[in-house]
Amino acid sequence: MSSRLLVIDDDTAICRTLQLHFRNDDMDVLVAHSAEQGQEICDSQDVDLIILDIRMSGKSGLDILPELKTKHPAIGIIMITAFHDMESTIAAMQSGADDYIHKPIDLDELDLAVTRALTYSNHTGGDIGVSTADDSFDVMVGHSRKMLEVFKMIGRIASSPATVLITGESGTGKELVARALHRTSSNAGPFVVVNCAALVETLLESDLFGHEKGAFTGAFAKHIGKFALADQGTIFLDEISELSLAMQAKLLRVLQEGEFSPIGSTVPQKTNVRVVAATNTNLLEALEQSHFREDLYYRLQVVNIHLPPLRDRIDDVPALVQHLLARISASMNRSVERVSLDAIDTLKGYHWPGNVRELENVITKAVSMCPANTITREILPELASVPADNESKTTPLDQDECERSLLEVEKAHIARVLENTNWHKGKACEILGVSRPRLRRLIALHGIEPPLHLHRLLSN
Repeated sequence: MSSRLLVIDDDTAICRTLQLHFRNDDMDVLVAHSAEQGQEICDSQDVDLIILDIRMSGKSGLDILPELKTKHPAIGIIMITAFHDMESTIAAMQSGADDYIHKPIDLDELDLAVTRALTYSNHTGGDIGVSTADDSFDVMVGHSRKMLEVFKMIGRIASSPATVLITGESGTGKELVARALHRTSSNAGPFVVVNCAALVETLLESDLFGHEKGAFTGAFAKHIGKFALADQGTIFLDEISELSLAMQAKLLRVLQEGEFSPIGSTVPQKTNVRVVAATNTNLLEALEQSHFREDLYYRLQVVNIHLPPLRDRIDDVPALVQHLLARISASMNRSVERVSLDAIDTLKGYHWPGNVRELENVITKAVSMCPANTITREILPELASVPADNESKTTPLDQDECERSLLEVEKAHIARVLENTNWHKGKACEILGVSRPRLRRLIALHGIEPPLHLHRLLSN
C-alpha cells in the first residue's frame, strides 16, 4: 500500500515539482496552497506525512504545526523554509516537526528525510512551547548541516528535564548550547554556570553545595551553593571531566536523589534543577583509565549533543564573521563593517585549531588594527602564512584495494548493506545516507540482485 503525502505550500511551482517527484516514487500526493486548506485535508483524509512550508501568506506553518501534532500525532511532519536561522529551527522541532529542510530543496536530502519519517516513527506527543527571538541572547550562528542537526536536537529536548552532556573541542561554543537549552525550556529559574576546573576540590564542593557557618576554618558566614541557586532552573557544569572521583560521587547523589548536603550540615536539601554538563575530553577513555565513574557517565549522557569543530563546518565562517564583526566592532566603538573577499578566503582556508573562540580573537585583533572600515587579507598576515590543513589523511591500501575502481567499491558496499539489512530498503537508505529513488538507481546501475529466497517476495 502506497503512502499518502500532503504538501502544504503557497508556492504552486514547488507544490507541482514535489507532486511529480513523489508520484514517481509511487506515492499518493495531495497538495494544499494554504495552511487552512491543509488542515481541512488532514481532518477529512488519511495522511501519512506532511511537507509543510514555514512562511506562507496568511497562517504560517509554525502557526498550525502545534494544532496538527495535537489532532494528528501519528502524522510525520517535515518543515521546509528559505530562512536559515536557529530560532525557527528550534521552534519547529519544539513543536513536534520530524525534520527541517532548507530551500532551495535538495531532493535527495528531502527523499532521505521522507524515508526516515515513514520508516521510523519519532513522535514525542504533547504541546511544546515555541521560542521567540531575543536580540540580547548569545546567538548560535550557522547553516551547515552539522549545525542544523545541533539546532534540531536543542528543539527536541529543550522542554525535557533530561540531563544533557555536550561534547566537543575547546572553543566550539558548548556554553552557548547550554544557554540555548535553558532559554528555550520552560524552566523559570536561573541559568547558573560552574567551571569545574577553576577551583580546588574543597572550594568547589562549597561552591556547588554551599556550607554552614563555622563548617571549616574561614567559614565566617553561611554560603548558598550553586545547586540551591539554580533551583527550578539549569546548572551548567563545564569541564566535568576535571571533577575528582570524590566529587563525582557527590554529584551522582544529586542526579539520583535530587538532593545534596551543604558542608557542615546533616540535613539534606532538595533541588529541582536540570543538569547540563560539558567536556572537551573523551569520557570513555577517562572511564577506561578509572578517572571517571561509569555510573556517573551514564547518568550524564541521557542525551548527548556533539558540537563539530569549526574546520568541519567551514562554510559557516562567513556568517560567523559577520555576526562577530558586528558585535566586536560595536563593543570597541569602531566602524569596521566589512570583510573583503580575499580575507574571507584566508579565514576559510585556515585550520582553526582553536575553533570559534580563536576566530573571535582573530576578528577582535583585526578590528583593533583595521585603519578603515574593511578588514583585508593584509591585516591577517599570521593566518595568510599558514597553509590550510584540511586535506584528509588516508591509510595505505593493499594492492587488491588499489586496483579496484570507485564503481566496484561502491557496488560492493551497497550490496553488503543490502545483505546486512535483508534488503530492507528503508534501513539501507538510512545507513547509506541516500534516498529511495537514488538507491533504486544505484541498484539498477550496478546490477545488484537480491538472493533467490528474497527475489520472489521483493518482486510482489
